[in-house]
Amino acid sequence: MQNRIENKGKLLNSDGNLAECGYSTSLIKEYDRADIKKRASRIKEWDYYLIYNDNYAVALTIADNGYMGMLSASVIDFDKPGERTKSIMTFFPMGKFRLPKSSAVGDIHYCSKKVRIDFCHTNGGRKLRFWMKNFSRKDDLDVNFTLSNEPADSMVIATPFNKPKHFYYNQKIIGFAAKGNFKVGAKEVQLDNARGLLDWGRGVWTYRNTWYWGAAMGKVAGKEFGFNIGYGFGDTSAATENMLFYAGKAHKLDQVVFIIPQINNKDDFMSPWTFTSSDGRFEMDFVPIINRHANADIGIICSKQNQVFGRFSGKAILDDGTELVINNLLGFAEKVYNKW
Repeated sequence: MQNRIENKGKLLNSDGNLAECGYSTSLIKEYDRADIKKRASRIKEWDYYLIYNDNYAVALTIADNGYMGMLSASVIDFDKPGERTKSIMTFFPMGKFRLPKSSAVGDIHYCSKKVRIDFCHTNGGRKLRFWMKNFSRKDDLDVNFTLSNEPADSMVIATPFNKPKHFYYNQKIIGFAAKGNFKVGAKEVQLDNARGLLDWGRGVWTYRNTWYWGAAMGKVAGKEFGFNIGYGFGDTSAATENMLFYAGKAHKLDQVVFIIPQINNKDDFMSPWTFTSSDGRFEMDFVPIINRHANADIGIICSKQNQVFGRFSGKAILDDGTELVINNLLGFAEKVYNKW
């Protein structure tokens, strides 16, 4: 079952539970942290941008996770390959980042001695500025990107957990046109023919979770194509987050499974993966290039991240039955475990 949400209104009812579970292609339901019936330390809000072309990727995150805030940047080199990620933690932001109620309006500004962030709306896109002190040894990071041509449709899902007053409201905007540059110290890199995505998340999560997420963007048969796939947390009986995008329009998928190879009963992230779907509309092989791995474990808080960038090949079938042949489309697939 894939329940499409079509009626506007508040995301949460008076009890703090989702008024309706399911998916949509825009933010029909209105999120407001004032409607949440859990303490502020349990609320999690974030904006994550990923911009990439065939040579480099840049990821930027601002996250207010209640008792812990995170300001993070990654630079990934696909040619070498190599990557550098640096995250700065803050304690008990609990709404002080003032992240907007919607991705459609509201700008984000953060400034400290170590990080400056300005994520601002433009006509049909975003202007992203990000500076981090000593990103790579003593070299600062300076990022300047413009995102444009926001697609007409996006993936939006309202997912409950099997625990009262816990939910996740998520939007993935896949396939911005992107241009700009980043500097690490004296080295400046211009990203031409780039694309971008936004992962916009708001909710109250349970303590232990594992999620699987993947996305890719590029041109297929002369038109802009992308996809969002994922699962692993919450109750997805009302809808999955699996969706294709072709020429800006969404095409809904059912279940998609990530098949990660194993060695001695452990995930072998850098060997080829496969993906299969319950409706036969998403069948892919995936050849890894680089794993952006991070493992932070301080006991009660833990995050084990494996974000693997690589190339997808296979088939994707649109709602009208049109079959698209995918050949070496650059994207990523990840497995993340959190205690938070």
